[in-house]
Amino acid sequence: MSDDCNLTPFWQRQPQLPLQIQRFFQARMEAALGDPEARQVLVWPTILGAPGLRKAHPEGIPEAPLRDHAARMLSALGHHDPAAAWQAHLAAWPDTAETGATGWRPAAAWGAWGPLVSLRCGWQLAALTPLPLGARYPLACGVSLFNHGLYHECHDALEPLWDAAEGSLKSQLQGLILLAGGYHHLQQHNLRGMLALWEESLGRLEDCGGRLATPWGEVRAELALDLTARRLDHGKRMTDDADDDAVIGPLWALDRPTWELA
Repeated sequence: MSDDCNLTPFWQRQPQLPLQIQRFFQARMEAALGDPEARQVLVWPTILGAPGLRKAHPEGIPEAPLRDHAARMLSALGHHDPAAAWQAHLAAWPDTAETGATGWRPAAAWGAWGPLVSLRCGWQLAALTPLPLGARYPLACGVSLFNHGLYHECHDALEPLWDAAEGSLKSQLQGLILLAGGYHHLQQHNLRGMLALWEESLGRLEDCGGRLATPWGEVRAELALDLTARRLDHGKRMTDDADDDAVIGPLWALDRPTWELA
């Protein structure tokens, strides 16, 4: 397995999230995808749910350390006033935090999911922070999120582009969306779902050979298609009574697929 396969904590089975947590992620990702300025909404959950900080401040992170931890991430996004950013966030996203005895804690609705919320928001932020802005931003989001193993978010990034596209580009973008959806099903160990999506995806991307020419750049996914075809072939040869390790194990053992935006 190549070293690239170890660069994301999401290249492994993922838990089925409660609906409330799914909606928490969905709302913030939609905001960050729709407006690069809104990427900062991912900063605060990343900090508030971090296990080390929660252990150090079980009754709430004092506001000064909270702002200090946020400063570097906000600066990378072009924001240099953590205090103003925090107040604006509280006003717009009241479901992020609540007050504790010594400072700010994750909202009670997070329940026991705080560490995962922190990890996923942090990884989303890592995927989106360095991207080019302007017209290339939505497609760059889709590519980067796929490469970070955030397949559900990749689907969300590409769907508006697919919705507005026509002709062969629309079909090819749908192929990428289906490819990402199949890997999301792999994270859930849903064999039937992943195989169905991969089969349709490969059919839609066959004519272009995995190289999609778009108005925002060329997506090169040839290696990803090859790896997916190998996974599809393995999955289709499995019998219904095969155990989970025999079916799913080899799918994880192959290299993690990635795309390139040129």
